[in-house]
Amino acid sequence: MSRLQGSKDFWIGALRTEGPAFAAAVAEAPPETPVLSCPGWTVNDLTLHMAGLYHWVSSFAGSGQTSQPPRREKLEAGPGVNALQLWQQGYDRVMTLFDGLDPEAPAWNWAPQPKKAGFWPRRMAHETAVHRWDAQLAIAAGDPVEAKLAADGVSEVLDTWLPAGRRHVPGDWHGVVQLCATDAAQDWYLRLRGEGVALLDTATIFDHDDHHARAQVSGTASDLLLALWGRVSFETLDVVGDRTLLDGLRTG
Repeated sequence: MSRLQGSKDFWIGALRTEGPAFAAAVAEAPPETPVLSCPGWTVNDLTLHMAGLYHWVSSFAGSGQTSQPPRREKLEAGPGVNALQLWQQGYDRVMTLFDGLDPEAPAWNWAPQPKKAGFWPRRMAHETAVHRWDAQLAIAAGDPVEAKLAADGVSEVLDTWLPAGRRHVPGDWHGVVQLCATDAAQDWYLRLRGEGVALLDTATIFDHDDHHARAQVSGTASDLLLALWGRVSFETLDVVGDRTLLDGLRTG
């Protein structure tokens, strides 16, 4: 089943690791270096994306309001301030906010979940981890996402992104999928129902009267997470059953 792997302190701890690793990779790459895992983006684009996201989240996540904030503005580097400097400003700002944030306080989010501030440290931890991997890949690196963080990232895709309708491509999938994180002792079971998705208990899967198509995917938590985000192919994992169901799991 999907379950949270941590708390606000866990996600802030992940940000304290993933943020500097992102910055180090960006500092090593020329700004116009292509980010192969984000087609059409350069390292400069990726850095400004993250900088803008941090500034935007900081503008409302601690306000105590659940009304939708203004749309995020695109940041641009200019004379005297480059993309990495804008990123550092945004990162410092969001970390200061999160340190004092009550996760139970009201805060808007775009998901079909309670509108609580704790959504955002989790969201930013996973956004930063995946884009850290992107930035490192641009310099021919790409360290795996730590297993516990990656497992919670898989849960976030299944309990937040897919239920919010944020699939990579629209489609009509019907079947049952089991994901197995071999290094995190965790399994996820979900039923695809057209545009919908439902997380299931293990016992539900083994109903012998259920003749839906099925697929089982096994790999490290990091590889599962990166496959769900389209960074690596599901073909690099151990897949048994109906592979067409996996297209219904990709987000982005």
